[in-house]
Amino acid sequence: MPDQTALLRELRGTVGRRHVLTGPAATLRYRRGYRHGEGGAIAVVRPGTLVELWRVAQAAVRTGVAIIVQAANTGLTGGSTPDGDYPGGVLIVSTLRLARIHLLDGGRQALCLPGTTLSQLERALKPLGREPHSVIGSSCLGASVLGGVCNNSGGALVRRGPAYTELALFARLAADGTLQLVNHLGIALGETPEEMLARLERGRFDAGDVAHDPQRRASDQRYSEHVRDIDAETPARFNADPRCLFEASGSAGRVIVFAARLDTFPRDAETTTFYVGTNDPAEFAALRRRLLGGKAALPIAAEYMHRDAFDVAAAYGKDSFLAVRHLGTDRLPALFALKARIDRLARRCGGRRGEGFADRLMQWAARLAPRHLPARMLAWRDRYEHHLLLKMPGGGGDARACLDALFAASEGGYFECTPAEADAAFLHRFACAGAAIRYRLVHADAIEDLVALDFALPRNEQDWTETLPAALEKDIPVRLRYGHFFCHVFHHDYLVRRGADAEAVKAGLCSMLDARRARYPAEHNVGHLYPAAAELAAFYRDLDPCNRLNPGIGKTSKAPFWGRDVHAR
Repeated sequence: MPDQTALLRELRGTVGRRHVLTGPAATLRYRRGYRHGEGGAIAVVRPGTLVELWRVAQAAVRTGVAIIVQAANTGLTGGSTPDGDYPGGVLIVSTLRLARIHLLDGGRQALCLPGTTLSQLERALKPLGREPHSVIGSSCLGASVLGGVCNNSGGALVRRGPAYTELALFARLAADGTLQLVNHLGIALGETPEEMLARLERGRFDAGDVAHDPQRRASDQRYSEHVRDIDAETPARFNADPRCLFEASGSAGRVIVFAARLDTFPRDAETTTFYVGTNDPAEFAALRRRLLGGKAALPIAAEYMHRDAFDVAAAYGKDSFLAVRHLGTDRLPALFALKARIDRLARRCGGRRGEGFADRLMQWAARLAPRHLPARMLAWRDRYEHHLLLKMPGGGGDARACLDALFAASEGGYFECTPAEADAAFLHRFACAGAAIRYRLVHADAIEDLVALDFALPRNEQDWTETLPAALEKDIPVRLRYGHFFCHVFHHDYLVRRGADAEAVKAGLCSMLDARRARYPAEHNVGHLYPAAAELAAFYRDLDPCNRLNPGIGKTSKAPFWGRDVHAR
């Protein structure tokens, strides 16, 4: 068995005693997922430099414990938190103290350390008139840049596809159990691991050290053409797509990523947002095919929301909406930390009755706040079942002409948003995911569990809506349907009634998706909720032949060396 006492002593000597957490209360926020998952851990370690991170990894490897590297812990499938037991135990390494950005080539690329959040990168790029891969949605939650890369997260922006790079600095465990540092950043940093990491962190390199290899991409540069292929029988993007599995990209913690080099993008100086409504799903399908299949400019974003998601988000995502609007995304991590402390205190005082106290408190406070959604959005909610937020570059002339032609002889309609309405509409849309979690907590007496599915339909699919069979519908009193419509990526949250078998409900829903040729998960990655597809599991085995880095992800084996006989290697 690993000598955990000696390991903890070494870790404290490396990062300092206050950055090695072992108590159940102190480690809970790291051991519990944002939406799913919770498990035990030997400790949570918070290195303050890349060299410390390297030394922590070396100590864990020598001791023979598993490692889970975690950034913001905002994932929805539990992929960066423990799940069950691990042979020899598991160490959680939090990278939140490692938040640094080096801008390259006038900001056309960004070199990000593992704790850097999307909102931090967005703020650094804004004065340059540029922006990162994703600027709404996960950035509102304080998600990390490298977390998106490691999970091939898609984001909401139609033109950009999954977060992707072929330029990264990472550590991997070789088949013989040695920890190796691999520099594929395209930046000359020196020879030894600690020299390379120290130079990288301090930015001790110049333009002459930075290579620009046309064979290595720092974004999914082909996606804008890929998504326009509306007659293809495959989805535009999904987590197990071999097209976007490369070293750090899609690795899901199977390597330890120290830094990644990513393209940034020009910020659109002028945009126009249309709020579109219909009661006929075929009209949205026609709109998608016209704008993607023709020569019109690609939308910046095309976000779908069903009326049921609109209503639940309005009631149970109101505090999130107000927090982002009045506090900004930069303060959200501190708000989440405060929420975790309140919950710890409530559980200490009230036991299980204190579970979710902070959420119930925020829900009560939100009810006292005045109406937060614009009047025209509320009118469209009453008039239409299906809602689409269509954000276009420039004045939106292509989309306006298409909308006018589409709705000339139908009851669907649209209005052009003011800047304030556009901000409110997108913020409301991204309150949906948290709203489902809040609903479950507030209605724990009536809700057994939350089944959350994110899936991608084939690009040629036109019948995109869902009809549940009676056997499933009776067990799902509330469901939220929303998604990235032009990419055909959807998020459905199913709140399962108390007493029903949530696993059976999930199996039935997945069977429906299989029949529709959907691929899932589409962008939240497998975590501990989905079995990894064969090509994804093979990718994991190739990255981590020792099976010590985030073992068990995608319901794979947790056994060292994937259960093989070590002496037979």
